[in-house]
Amino acid sequence: MTRYTPPMSIRPKSDGPPVDTAMVMAAGLGKRMRPLTATTPKPLISVAGRPLLDHAFEKLSEAGVTKVIVNVHYLADAVEAHVSRHTGNLSVTVSDERQELLETGGGVVKALPLIEADRFYVLNSDVLWIDGPSDTLRLLASRWDDEKMDALLLLVPQARAHCHGGRGDFHMDGAGRIKRRSRGKIAPFVYSGVQLVSKRLFADAPEGPFSTNILWDRAIEQGRAFGLAHQGLWFDIGTPPAIKRTEALLVDG
Repeated sequence: MTRYTPPMSIRPKSDGPPVDTAMVMAAGLGKRMRPLTATTPKPLISVAGRPLLDHAFEKLSEAGVTKVIVNVHYLADAVEAHVSRHTGNLSVTVSDERQELLETGGGVVKALPLIEADRFYVLNSDVLWIDGPSDTLRLLASRWDDEKMDALLLLVPQARAHCHGGRGDFHMDGAGRIKRRSRGKIAPFVYSGVQLVSKRLFADAPEGPFSTNILWDRAIEQGRAFGLAHQGLWFDIGTPPAIKRTEALLVDG
């Protein structure tokens, strides 16, 4: 087994204030999770006895986050009601996309007026991870270099990307800079659905629905998109079979 050593240029760097704000993406239609999502929004699907959204809240709270924005669209009332009952130490605000589903990039842009911090986490609600030797979110924050980065993506080595198909998403050089997988090729890293970003990433963003991929590609071209390899386990909770598989792996340790 090869032990991952962080590239020198992204060893612990940040000595600024901790990251206290996050956005959780919870507006999607959950088509791959049907029939479970016919009546339940995917962020409220239970895995290992808890809704996916609560797993995300727990990770954020453990990392010192105090302010969370959750976007809603599909079965929005159910997600909003669940959020309103949250009794943890997080202050949760809803970004309402009932009128139009804005995709990943457009969803964050709509929520930006609710986000005071310049850098913040963005989490997909349909992933679950187990930390490695360090708290994953705190590790992302410690690797942030504001002079160099607009986006720092948590990437998962293919061997630890459980319940996930595909050929991988990114390559990463020794300095941590990322580039896309070439068409028809295989890449060693999968995007985890977890990232730390600056508001700079969304400068001059398109209006309406669009994918964050557009902004990542711009940051990659400018050399301002970086990756960090996840040191623990990770699960893509995208389909009903993935739930059973994930729960079995968690029980097995």
